[in-house]
Amino acid sequence: MPSPRKVSGRSCAGIFAFGRCLCGLEEGRRVYASSLIATLGSRAKLLAYGVGSRSVDFLLKYEGRLADDHELDFYDAAKAMSGFQRSLALTAHLVANGEIITQAPSLKNARILVATPRPGSWEVVASVIGGLWVIGNAKKDSPFGHLVYSVYDYVITQTLGFPVDYNQSLFKQNSAELEKKNITPAKLDSLTEKVEGSVADMHRPIVVSRTAEHADLFAGRVANQRIRLGRELNEESNDYIRQTLIDKFPTLVEGVVSSYNRNTYSGRLYVFEEQRPISFELIDGAKTKPNITNVTTSLRTGAIERGTRDGAVRMKGFRVTSSTGRLKGFRVLSVEYL
Repeated sequence: MPSPRKVSGRSCAGIFAFGRCLCGLEEGRRVYASSLIATLGSRAKLLAYGVGSRSVDFLLKYEGRLADDHELDFYDAAKAMSGFQRSLALTAHLVANGEIITQAPSLKNARILVATPRPGSWEVVASVIGGLWVIGNAKKDSPFGHLVYSVYDYVITQTLGFPVDYNQSLFKQNSAELEKKNITPAKLDSLTEKVEGSVADMHRPIVVSRTAEHADLFAGRVANQRIRLGRELNEESNDYIRQTLIDKFPTLVEGVVSSYNRNTYSGRLYVFEEQRPISFELIDGAKTKPNITNVTTSLRTGAIERGTRDGAVRMKGFRVTSSTGRLKGFRVLSVEYL
C-alpha cells in the first residue's frame, strides 16, 4: 500500500483511489512534512512558510450502516468530499479576503489540504491554511483559525435551518476581525446561500446510496475534545435543504431586511417570529418602486440600528417550507414599512 500523503483539496477525489486505505492522519502528516522538507532543503525553509497558528482542521465523520465498517459508496463519497471542500473554500476565501466567490478554484490567500481517510466509522480531515503554507496541529484560537471556525460554524448552522444570534455569537466574539475584513451580515447571508448546494452534496452518502446513517462536522481539538460544528447531517436536515413546499395562500411575516440583491430582487429577512434570517424574493408584479424602496430602507436602517426592530417591514407573500414545515423562504407580493 502506498504511503499516506496529503494532497491538494482540489484533487480530493484522488483520495478514493486507495479504496479501503485507512492509514493514520498523523503518519500522513509526517510523510507530507518530510517530503516538503526534502523539497525545500531544510526545516528552517519549511518554517518560513508558516506555523500551525494559521491553520485549522475540520473533520467530516459519517456513521451508521456501511460507514461503521469504514466504507461508503464511492461516487457519493466523492460528491460529498467535493461539497465539503467547496464549503470550506468559500468560507476561507471570505475570511482571508473579505469577499464572496462562487467557485472553489477561485480561492486565494488560503489553501485546503486533505489527509487520507482514516478509521473511526468513516471520517476525513481537511486543513484550512491561511496566507502561508502551514503544517502541524490546528490551533482554533489563532486569529485566522478561530475566525474560519466561527464563520463556518455560523454558516453550517444557518444552512441547516437553525437560528443563530449574530450579535451574541459571531460578532460578539470576533468584532475586530470581522470589521477588519469587512465581513458583514449581508456577506454571511450570501455565503450561506452559496454553500447550500455543497452541504446538500455532503448528505449524499446518507440519502442517496444510504451507506451512512448520519454525519457530523468537527473543528480542531480543545483538551483532546473535538469541537462540534452546526448540527447533525441526517435525512431530516437533507429534507430541509432539498425539499420545498409553497403555500397556496399568502400570509404575513415581519422582520428587518439583512441583505438585498437589486439584480435578482432577492435577499434575506430577519423574521422576528422565527428569530433567524430567511431568504425572500420579490415575485413578478411585486418588483415595484414602493416595494423596493421599503426593502432598501429597511436594509439601511437595520444596518445602523442592528439588533433592534428599527427598520421593520411587513411582507405579504407565500411561505416556502421544508417537508417538515420549517420556514425556508418567502415569495413576496408586497412590502409595507412599519
